[in-house]
Amino acid sequence: MNTDRFHEITSRYAELRIAVVGDYSCDRYLEIDPSKQETSIETDLPVHNVTNVRAQPGAAGTIASNLAALGIGEIWPVGFCGADGEGYELRHALKQLPGVKMDHFIESAEQRTFTYCKPLVMESDQPPRELNRLDSKNWHPTPSALQDQLSNAVRKLAAQVDAMIVLDQVDEPETGVVTRNLLAAIDEIRNQTLVIGDSRRGLRHWPYIVYKMNVNELAQLTGQASEPSESAASSLSGQTGQLVFVTLAEGGIIGASPDGVTAQSPALPVRGEIDIVGAGDAVTANLAGALAGDAELSEALALANAGASVVIHKLGTTGTASVEEMCEALG
Repeated sequence: MNTDRFHEITSRYAELRIAVVGDYSCDRYLEIDPSKQETSIETDLPVHNVTNVRAQPGAAGTIASNLAALGIGEIWPVGFCGADGEGYELRHALKQLPGVKMDHFIESAEQRTFTYCKPLVMESDQPPRELNRLDSKNWHPTPSALQDQLSNAVRKLAAQVDAMIVLDQVDEPETGVVTRNLLAAIDEIRNQTLVIGDSRRGLRHWPYIVYKMNVNELAQLTGQASEPSESAASSLSGQTGQLVFVTLAEGGIIGASPDGVTAQSPALPVRGEIDIVGAGDAVTANLAGALAGDAELSEALALANAGASVVIHKLGTTGTASVEEMCEALG
């Protein structure tokens, strides 16, 4: 992609409105200073002294953060948090993002805030080292009244946005935002706007929308255990009548359209230490922005790879990629 075309596409971002529907987490980082070692008098166990705490939006919130970094004009989170301290931190962090509209982000006293608590050992001249994560999740079905609120938000926003991203991040079905109820609402509105879906549990039984998945999810959906190929993605795209994107880690991204057009864009070269956390969410955000900005298939792949490349080189955080950083990565 030449520089003029890059700027032509990305210059449209400030006019775009994108909804991000899904599971929002509070990513809570506990920075540990190993030079301040102690041993507990009571237990005789090592004490990790935390010298800094920071919180940022995770999961669907990472996508929202990437959209904000791209300069998307309006970002509409659709999700929930609990009436707890982590929920306060998550809402506060979301509100700090430029362009974010919080009208459909719901605080529920019946839920706890989905939280990834990440202890990081911060040693001088070393990349941050993550210890065992402490997660907080909801293990019960999402209350029906909350499900209805979320589904109604999807219906209301469909005609108001240029694209809608749907992210299913939870481990147990029906315990997060993307329930059967919400997928039925997505099925109702899928012809009203561009809708991109991504699920860590796979996209089987999802409505026919734009699918973004990894290699394992493609195999799960198609029942084909062979190496991923443009033909497999093209076949799935022909079946759904929608674009299909398959991420291949260091192999880049495959894209396919229902009219038989396929492309594969290689990943950008790695430069030193990397952290792949958040790379997939950067890809999703950039695909949505690019497609809503009228990019061609191959252009959307190039932009998504550039975003992922920037993000993986940011250590000790779930990073984002700005237009300026991506332009530099593309050379």
